This record gives sequence, structure tokens and C-alpha cells, in this order.
Amino acid sequence: MSQALILTLGQEAIMLIVLMSLPLILTAMLVGLTVSILQAVTQIQEQTLSFVPKTISVFTMLVLVAPWHMSTIDQYLRHLLTNLPTFLNR
Repeated sequence: MSQALILTLGQEAIMLIVLMSLPLILTAMLVGLTVSILQAVTQIQEQTLSFVPKTISVFTMLVLVAPWHMSTIDQYLRHLLTNLPTFLNR
């Protein structure tokens, strides 16, 4: 295995992690922003108020994107394992 191949495989894995975590992070950010605006408007300054809506929304989003996560991981692993002999010969 050459260094370029190892770097390419590592870069693909990192991009996959970023791509898969993006919906969850964006959901948490949007819910946090919404709760913060609501707190500013109503002048409720409770720090733990945003925890429950964020947790519920991120869990819901995780359930919704789970099939996509599984198919994406499956495609990546199939690509990695089917090309493993090719990778080892380089």
C-alpha cells in the first residue's frame, strides 16, 4: 500500500463521517437557535431549557436518517472490501 492510497482512503472515511454527522449537527443547531430566540423573546433565562428539545430532535433525526446511514456505510465497506486485493498489490 502506498502512502497516497492510505491518505485517499483516510480522506474518504473522514468525508463520510462528516457527511453522515451533518444532518444531526444541523438539527441540533437549528433547534438550539430556535430555543434561544424563544428564550430571548420571552426573557426566560433557563440554561437547561434547550437540552430536552435538542435531545428529542436529534434522536428523531437519527431515527429518520438511519436507513441512509446504513446504506452509505454498506456501500463504503463493500467498496473497501471488494477492492482490498487491489489495494494490497499497490
